[in-house]
Amino acid sequence: MREWQVKRRERTRQLIELGGLVVKAGLVELADDDRATLYGAFLTVAAKLRGEERDQALLLWKRKGKRAFEAESSS
Repeated sequence: MREWQVKRRERTRQLIELGGLVVKAGLVELADDDRATLYGAFLTVAAKLRGEERDQALLLWKRKGKRAFEAESSS
C-alpha cells in the first residue's frame, strides 16, 4: 500500500473516531443535529483552550472523559 493511502486511512479513522465521540457525548441530539450549533460550540472550546484557563480546562475535561470511559467499560 502506498504511503498516501496509509495516511488517508489513518486520517479517515481519526475523523470517524472523533465523530463517534460527538455522538457518544449526546451532542448530536442535544443540538438537534445542527452543524452550525456544533461548530459554534467547538469554536467556543477552542477559544477557551487558547486562553489563560487552558491548563485547568484540559485537566477538568480529561478527568471527566476518563471517568466516563471507565464507567462505560465497567457497565
